Amino acid sequence: MATLLIKNAHILVTMDTHRREIPNGGFFVKDGFIQQVGSTAELPQDADQTLDLEGHVVLPGLVNTHHHFYQTLTRVVPAAQDANLFNWLKTLYPIWARMRPGDIRTSTKTALAELALSGCTTAADHLYLYPNGSRLDDEILAAREIGLRLHASRGSMSLGESKGGLPPDSVVEEEDTILADSQRLIETYHDPEPGSFTQIVLAPCSPFSVTGDLMRQSAELAREYGVRLHTHLAETEDENDFCLELFGHRPVAYMQEVDWIGPDVWFAHCVHLNEEEINLFAENGCGVAHCPSSNMRLASGAAPILDMRAADVKVGLAVDGSASNDGSHMLEEVRQTMLLSRLRAGLMGASRSGDDAAPIMSARQALELATLGGASVLGRTDIGAIQVGKAADFIAIDLNRIDYAGALHDPVVALPFCAPNKVDYNVVGGKFVVKEGHLVTEDLPKLIETHNKAARRLLA
Repeated sequence: MATLLIKNAHILVTMDTHRREIPNGGFFVKDGFIQQVGSTAELPQDADQTLDLEGHVVLPGLVNTHHHFYQTLTRVVPAAQDANLFNWLKTLYPIWARMRPGDIRTSTKTALAELALSGCTTAADHLYLYPNGSRLDDEILAAREIGLRLHASRGSMSLGESKGGLPPDSVVEEEDTILADSQRLIETYHDPEPGSFTQIVLAPCSPFSVTGDLMRQSAELAREYGVRLHTHLAETEDENDFCLELFGHRPVAYMQEVDWIGPDVWFAHCVHLNEEEINLFAENGCGVAHCPSSNMRLASGAAPILDMRAADVKVGLAVDGSASNDGSHMLEEVRQTMLLSRLRAGLMGASRSGDDAAPIMSARQALELATLGGASVLGRTDIGAIQVGKAADFIAIDLNRIDYAGALHDPVVALPFCAPNKVDYNVVGGKFVVKEGHLVTEDLPKLIETHNKAARRLLA
């Protein structure tokens, strides 16, 4: 039985039921799960391994609720730099159609390495096109080598341009093929147990790239096997217009029509929701993956996150695809969430005094969305907090760096307020992924070289 003692943290941010922040805190880990939490003096001292985190802030691992790993291969493509969502997609679809299985593996490792170094311990990825023999298996097996927890979404596109959809016919699949492969992946890889490293999600890409029949059949299959459902929704005004024209409904009403409203569903973006739609999500337990950097980058807008939280909608944070961000930095996303929410609040009157002032998001609220919020969106009760019984997923950041000089008054708040940094430690299930600021599960220079070679080939 392997044991690990974490001790002497400057501040241990538990995100537990009482939201404790423990000075000189620590916890005791046995076989990948937390056994005891408290001040260092209260903990057993006879562990197989001890990590002294004096001078560090320690947090639960961050949870990324929406990504497209493969897009690390197409960052800052010139023709897509200043496009809105639909034009951005049309520019990149033909490039993505050139990908090979090896590209999926390489881009998965690159995205997860970047996520790990920025504090992520669990990531949901949405892979929705499979050119030239690529499979979701390529991503799952690559993720196991990096060591983060993965919610691998079997995405799909079946509605090509010839049938009124947005993607070119060259990147869509037959629906029978999609459903058969979805079932195969669930039966092969899905692990619902506490501490699971691999879970399968069924994730038709969007209302403008799949048929209603595929949405319904995916929901039926997912519920038969007890796996979750995910898709993009209400990201832009163009999408609202598309759904009204093609289906006669706004996107959320269309989700109701195809049986995609429920506690087993979470949606990416949800920038353009009205009050009625927010309340519908709250009443039915739907989750939202908030992607602030991507929404700003593509000029999609600012999601009404404070309104969602006030209504008790489950909200987590996400970096989104690395071609619409163009990074995979989870601590940066925490900062962007806080700032974009404040910008939106300012436009609605947060600068006023008195009862008319709009509420603004605090740094601690943003950190909570990145931990407990993400865990809730993914349906995980075993992660998101440093708490007895939960998986030993945590990160540590050294305060003794220039970025935090003068920020000792409240070092927890300094993490989102000051310039985002790489983490010094990232531990998943009691195993080190990042140690003393270095990724320990992959040869990073070699990975970068392989990744850049693949990116050059795609853009040639």
